Amino acid sequence: MRSNMREDHHEFLEIYYFTPSDFEKSGSAWPIRLGYNMAKSNYHIGPRTTPYYYLIFVLEGEGTFHQNSQTFALGQHDMFCLFPQVTHEYFSDANNLLRKIFVAFDGKQSLQLLERIGLNPHTPHLRGVLNAASIQLMWDFINAVSDSERQLTDLARLRCFYHVFDELTGIRKPTSVQDNRAMSWLEQGVAYMQIHYAEGITVERVSEHVGVERTHFTKQFGKTYGVTPMQYLQNLKMSEAKLLLEQTSYTLSEIANSVGYPDLFSFSKAFKKQIGVPPTQYRQQCRKANKPN
Repeated sequence: MRSNMREDHHEFLEIYYFTPSDFEKSGSAWPIRLGYNMAKSNYHIGPRTTPYYYLIFVLEGEGTFHQNSQTFALGQHDMFCLFPQVTHEYFSDANNLLRKIFVAFDGKQSLQLLERIGLNPHTPHLRGVLNAASIQLMWDFINAVSDSERQLTDLARLRCFYHVFDELTGIRKPTSVQDNRAMSWLEQGVAYMQIHYAEGITVERVSEHVGVERTHFTKQFGKTYGVTPMQYLQNLKMSEAKLLLEQTSYTLSEIANSVGYPDLFSFSKAFKKQIGVPPTQYRQQCRKANKPN
């Protein structure tokens, strides 16, 4: 067992948190968390969502992964990704415990980066694709971060992070344009909204992305999913806003910007209309409900 690991109720975990520099955030993607874990027999994550992308390497063991209404069996040398705002769940086989390395990251080009290694919201799992070199690069990243004698610079973090992806592109062909076309245009629209909802996208932009006229897109979307594309975008924003109100101390203005509203007034108005109470009151109610007796 590694010296920096701590014991939790369902795992042994070594994890490092990064504060991205302005330089990192000006780029296409940057690491946020890095870690290694060993599951206990009761290891079970979710169902839940994440605000970030999580790339996970299975080093040993077996388990099950659910995401986007799909189920995958996990095994040694598998690679899978948790996509933001998509409900996921995964757990270990009690008789063959999972051991994993992971990196969480963010950035406007994160989806494109994942597509280069064969992952996307509809293909979040790849079986047996990891080689010794890609796994070693993740260990090198963890070992560099855990070295207490030197603090990793932002450039060093980015070097380690992109080196992993560079190796992975060499062992896995990117998803081809033809593969993407096999996905229905409605599915492509949903995936686009799930990734970019906080960037002020419009229904028109989504319909242009999938190559369908807006009226037809809206009509077929409503028939298939039971809500309009605008309502779906709003639901994504509100789900993330509720999580941020519940789990962070971000100001309301910061939350408004994080979920794609231009100002606090429009965010507060939309939140009260959909949730029934203003965001400040919602946060107070959550804190009161979670306060120990």
